[in-house]
Order: sequence, then structure tokens, then C-alpha cells
Amino acid sequence: MSSEGVQLKRTPFHDLHVRHGARMIEFGGWQMPVYYRGIIEEHRKVREKVGLFDLSHMGEIEVSGPGALALVQKVTTNDASRLEVGQVQYSVMCYPDGGAVDDILVCRMEDRYYLVVNASNTAKDLDWLRSHAAGDVAVTDLSEETALLAVQGPDSAAVLAGLTPVPLDDLYYYRFTEGEVAGVKCIISRTGYTGEDGFELFFHPRHAQHMWDALLEAGHRFDIEPVGLGARDTLRLEMGYALYGHELDPGTNPLEAGLGWVVAMDKGEFIGRDALAAAKERGLSRRLTGFKLLERGVPRAHCEVSKDGRVVGETTSGSLSPSLGVGIGMCFVPPEAAKPGTRFDIVIRDKGVPAEAVRPPFVKPRVRRAK
Repeated sequence: MSSEGVQLKRTPFHDLHVRHGARMIEFGGWQMPVYYRGIIEEHRKVREKVGLFDLSHMGEIEVSGPGALALVQKVTTNDASRLEVGQVQYSVMCYPDGGAVDDILVCRMEDRYYLVVNASNTAKDLDWLRSHAAGDVAVTDLSEETALLAVQGPDSAAVLAGLTPVPLDDLYYYRFTEGEVAGVKCIISRTGYTGEDGFELFFHPRHAQHMWDALLEAGHRFDIEPVGLGARDTLRLEMGYALYGHELDPGTNPLEAGLGWVVAMDKGEFIGRDALAAAKERGLSRRLTGFKLLERGVPRAHCEVSKDGRVVGETTSGSLSPSLGVGIGMCFVPPEAAKPGTRFDIVIRDKGVPAEAVRPPFVKPRVRRAK
């Protein structure tokens, strides 16, 4: 139960997390492991070797039928018509005023689209898609019949290679394929939220224990270990990746959040296009920037940002970077304060700590891009 008495959902791996000594917390309506051994240790494991994540709380939605592309184009900011079969696209769904419904992944399959959405937004996203579906198109929730594990880190390909006949060398960043892993039919994608090379495995929950055991056994010689949401957050923060509810929300548009690169104004009409075009025309009043503390301190979300004795913004995320050993984060500030090298203070426990605007990523990503 949560503190409000609402029954929390459990992933198919819940008992395995408990058995491995995980500290469980509420996250997006789910009981999830925040850490097992420790956030810093698990963070470094992924940066240096390989870690195993349970992401089964995420939502999976299939859009199929002759009208599938038209619906995806209508509700997302990016241009899904450019996708090849087997390609993944990062995109945002917006409200008419430009605020974010959710940030999602769009996977182009042979005859349909497979959307991966944030856990706490699954029901909302389903309603949004269905409310805009017209003509011969079906929107199907596959979340209940999908388990999702991620293998992330420099040794992830070596771990997976021992379990699948799929030629992983042919699978580049933001691509996916279908094949067997440990004898189980999976969708295998090479995306991730850590900045390291890695894979996501989508499969039926009845295979949960088998897949968990197979991956830990195959990864044993690489010192694989389970990793919780705590390290997942610090890993994504070092990359400057957005987290819905922090860098994106209904009151924030993708242009402000530094996601203009996923807004295809030239693709034609989509929900939120007019509002985003107007915002671009008049100029943004705030922008998201990364920052690095210049003195000791650990920033968190919702810290005031002050410059020249005046509050100019607020942090959206913050933490001590395990890789750099300094406080880092992201914040919304006026455009002129978002320029790299600009100095301002992050107010932590009523004390201003000097910081400098930095363009993320804070740590160089090591994903496997096509040449």
C-alpha cells in the first residue's frame, strides 16, 4: 500500500527484487526497487561494467490499422513518416497549448507502431490516443502482457551475445529487432536511458524468472548486478535526459525543455503545432540548462536559482554526480542565463551555492551509433 492507502502495482520481478535485498519504494503507482547495494555502487557498475534494470512499470501501446501513421503523426511532435522498419524515434505528445502530455518512444514495426510510454502516464496516454483516433485504427494496451528488462553498460553486448542468435553487431543505437533471447521470443531494442551501450528486452511476463536468471547467469563473469531507480536517475541526469514530471510536464513545452530537435514543424499539422510555432515566434521566456556546482553541495529538484540577488528560476533535477564527484542538475532560467559558462547560485538549505551553466551531457555517452 502507498501512504494514501492505494494498492500499488507490482512488476513480475517483485519477489526477485525482495530476494535480492532491494529497498522498495512507490514510483508512478508501482512498487519499485530504488537500490540494492547502494546508488553510487550501482551507478558505477553500469558506467564501468554492466547492470540489469527492471522497467516493467513502463507502458506499451500498439497503434495498428491503415490509419496508424496518421494517428501517430497527429499526436506526436516528431516525424514518424521518416522511420524505417526497425527504427526507434524519441518524440513528445503535446496538448493544444504546447504543454507535454508525455515523452515517448515510437518503434516502427512492419505493419504497426509500438509506443513505449512513462509508467505514471500510461492510462492518460491511452485515453489521449483513443480520443484522437479516427478511421480505421486500433489503439491497444499491451502493458499487462509485457515484461521489460534492460541490460546497460560497456559489457551489455557481451552478456546478451551468449544468449541470442541475433547478430547484435548489426543492431545500432535507436534500432530494434525481434528474436529469441534465452529461448524466449523478445523485441530487442538498443536504446537506453544511461548513456552507455545497452539493450531493452520486451517479452511475456510468464518468462520473467527465466529471463532474470538467464541474464544474471550469463552476466556473472562480467560482474553484472541488479540496479534500482536511484542509479537510473543519476545515470540519466549525467546525460541531461529529461524525466517526465521534472523537465517535462503539462505546463512545459518541448522547446523550453531543449527538445526542439524532436519538433518537426515541417511535417504538417499535429496537436500543439500552432502553440509551439507561436512560442518560437515570440521567443521563449525560459530555457532548460544543465548546471555544475562550483562549491560543495548536493542540489535537488525545486531549489531556487538566483542571479545578482534575484530569483530567476528553479531546478528540475539535481544530485551528486557519482562519475564527477560534484553536484550537477538541470534548471529553467531566462534564455540569457542558460548560455554555457553563465554563473548563478543554486539555493540549497537557504544558502546560495555558486554554479555554472553547462550544456549536457556532463559525461560523454558511449552508445553504438551507425557509422
